[in-house]
Amino acid sequence: MIINAGRQFGGTSGMTAEHLVAVGAHAGSPGTGRLRGVTTRHSAGILLFRRTGGSPEVLLGHMGGPFWARRDAGAWSLPKGEYTSDEEPEAAARREFQEELGLPTPAGELLPLGTTRQSGGKVVTAWALEGDLDPAEVVPGTFDMEWPRGSGRVRSFPEVDRVAWFDLDAARDRIVTGQRVFLDRLGELLRA
Repeated sequence: MIINAGRQFGGTSGMTAEHLVAVGAHAGSPGTGRLRGVTTRHSAGILLFRRTGGSPEVLLGHMGGPFWARRDAGAWSLPKGEYTSDEEPEAAARREFQEELGLPTPAGELLPLGTTRQSGGKVVTAWALEGDLDPAEVVPGTFDMEWPRGSGRVRSFPEVDRVAWFDLDAARDRIVTGQRVFLDRLGELLRA
């Protein structure tokens, strides 16, 4: 996959999502999931958790690429990725887990955590899964993008540049703001 550093959308003359909002693009008729010709993007992912000493820990990946290299807070995510309307979200979540981490999804029951809309408009659906894996065994997938922007040079970057286990409080400080709700929902599930 080759992407542009500005997260451009097809059919918008190279405008980014932020630019579309800034110039007054708005949702079409209710339920269309579009910003004037731009289809809402959907991602699905799995929040792997384990119980250690009574406290749950979650596995997060630090997003790869030059934008995230010097950031920690808000730069971690559950393993997830985009899917199209011809793929079931659960199947996409399992596929993306393996693509991002280079390891098969651990066996076990997926527990639905629902959906949320991130600030950029992407709708994310997530499941929790109890399991364990060694972050040292992760072999992340890669993506290609033009970098530096406007240079014409395409470089490869890892989907995630590191993976680690965090307790829920530490995860809350690091995870992308729009995904914090999944930590809350996991906490509720585990208390029930």
